[in-house]
Amino acid sequence: MNTAFFIQTAASGVAIALLVALAAWAKIARPGSPLTDAYARALFAQEFPGRILDGVWIAGDGAGAVAKSGGLALVLCQVGDAYMARQLPWAQALAASFRDGRVRIDLADAGAPCATLVMPAWPPQGLEKVRGVRAA
Repeated sequence: MNTAFFIQTAASGVAIALLVALAAWAKIARPGSPLTDAYARALFAQEFPGRILDGVWIAGDGAGAVAKSGGLALVLCQVGDAYMARQLPWAQALAASFRDGRVRIDLADAGAPCATLVMPAWPPQGLEKVRGVRAA
C-alpha cells in the first residue's frame, strides 16, 4: 500500500460524506402530505382520464384511496414520496381481505403485488348509495 492508495481512499470517503450531507440537507424522498378527497380525485383524474368516479374512499392514514368507476376499482397507494395507481375489477376489490382495520387488495402485478390500506370497514360505508351497486 502506498500513499496514492490512501489519498484515493480518503478522497472517496470525503465524496461519500458530501453526498450523504447533500441528501440530508435536501430532504430527498420526504413523504408528502396525506391524501384528501380533492387531491385523490385530482390524482385519479390524472391517472385515469375520462373515468367517472362513482365513489371515493380515502384510507384513514391518508396513504391511499379506492374509487369505484363503473365495474372497476381504481386504487391509489403511497410508494415513497409519490402514489402508484392501479385498476382492477370492482368484484375483486370487494373480495379483498379485511383484518385489524386494514384491507389488503391483491393487485396481481409484479411491480405492486398488493395494496394495504387502513380503512374503518370493508366494503366501504355508504356503498349502497353508489350508483350501480345494490345493497345486500
